[in-house]
Amino acid sequence: ADLGLEPDYFEKCFAEFRREPRLGIGGGTLYHYTEAGDAATEGCPESHVRGATKIYRRACWEGVGGLAEVPGWDTLDEIKGRMAGWRTRTFATIRALHKRPTGGADGSWRDAVKNGRCDYFLGYHPLFMVAKCLRRLAAKPYFINSLGHLCGYLGGYLKRRPQVPDPAVVAFLRKQQLRRLLFLERFSNANGV
Repeated sequence: ADLGLEPDYFEKCFAEFRREPRLGIGGGTLYHYTEAGDAATEGCPESHVRGATKIYRRACWEGVGGLAEVPGWDTLDEIKGRMAGWRTRTFATIRALHKRPTGGADGSWRDAVKNGRCDYFLGYHPLFMVAKCLRRLAAKPYFINSLGHLCGYLGGYLKRRPQVPDPAVVAFLRKQQLRRLLFLERFSNANGV
């Protein structure tokens, strides 16, 4: 209900799936209008598809077991898809209007804490998490996003919250994160694609 799609949105997305047979999950780039009336793209790694825009190839959908009702579901499905050899990609040239910017309902602090909890649940590598939080220090609202994210992540350890029950998922994710920290590769599937 909070998305605005152009009439040819799905047509353009399906064309991307036809062009790329190993594309398992894809979707458009979110943007919103600022108070000044400018269109602002919501940042996101190319390999991550925002939950509201996700389109799944049926074989990938069945392979990842559909959507899990867990924190970070929209990253967990991508990890499982890449482990099975699928690619995941946001289409930079296909846009979807996000009528309420990400985190707008809960406020910056609560949204950041929630995202930190999701990263904890998924088993993010601590070094990757530190780098992620350091990178967010310079983003508005300054310090809030970074500190909230770190609090949510560390809170999972302190409260001994459950994590992804599949060690292979955590190992795969952490290997990719360490490679990314070393500038060896962007996120890829299990076959390095």
